Amino acid sequence: MSRKGILTIISGFSGVGKGTLVNNLMNMYDNYALSISATTRNKREGEVDKVNYFFMTKEEFESKIENNEFLEYANYVGNYYGTPKAYVEEMLNEGKDVLLEIEIQGAMKVKEIMKDALLIFVMPPSAKVLKDRLVGRGTETKEVIDKRLLRAIEESEGIENYDYILVNDNLDESTKRLHDIINVQHDASSRNYKFINVIREDIKNFSEGD
Repeated sequence: MSRKGILTIISGFSGVGKGTLVNNLMNMYDNYALSISATTRNKREGEVDKVNYFFMTKEEFESKIENNEFLEYANYVGNYYGTPKAYVEEMLNEGKDVLLEIEIQGAMKVKEIMKDALLIFVMPPSAKVLKDRLVGRGTETKEVIDKRLLRAIEESEGIENYDYILVNDNLDESTKRLHDIINVQHDASSRNYKFINVIREDIKNFSEGD
């Protein structure tokens, strides 16, 4: 039986380095696919349909909502954003491990549909490191940074629902740990499948013996 991919949901505080971690994982290993979101917002300069996003009209998006074609979706500042179910399932069936970077509420919605999804929450080594990273980006005011830190406190209330906590202290080492976690999940799934087959064979032989 060919190996089916695993959907890995990656969440974490703003500024913890989730995007950098995901990009590094895809650069270091070749068996990953990044989940592409759908959106109704206008395409920005340089963006490519079906590469950056699946761009669609509001009517198209709402039609897909009615047909339950999203693993999760939300409306943000007047535009829809969502995770297309068909694309994720296509990649998984091709054996790709699909990476979905999403916040906790969306992750819980996806988990309700994709029971086998692997949930990983990325943490900073300390609150000071998190603040230093936010300040170091140089793109936000002190007020915005303070709001992001307060938001992190709220987000921490859902961490107990995740399968693993990954501390992003060193990029390459954290990337390898993330890769190892996903492979452990593959090994566990494979063992479970083999165990089921062994039990089935035993039951079959036992029945024939009677």
